[in-house]
Amino acid sequence: MSIPSFARINFQTLLRAAADGNLALMECLDAQSGNRRYVICAVGRDNGDYVFTPFGHLADGNPHDAYLPPAPDDPATFLRPDTQGEAS
Repeated sequence: MSIPSFARINFQTLLRAAADGNLALMECLDAQSGNRRYVICAVGRDNGDYVFTPFGHLADGNPHDAYLPPAPDDPATFLRPDTQGEAS
């Protein structure tokens, strides 16, 4: 499975911001659920003002429980918790 161009570009921007020391962790509210989120932001400047560009939030609890990785034998599919390692 190929990672789309927008994700690659955003990741490169995030890496540059990290290398330059221009990352911030900002407390925000999720626009849909209203839950508190701790958001990783790149920090830039625009005409003397700070600009915070959100890239994602930190997972609550164990992040391994929040995401399903690609299956090792077929990267076009993902491991499912109910199949104990089988791809679906």
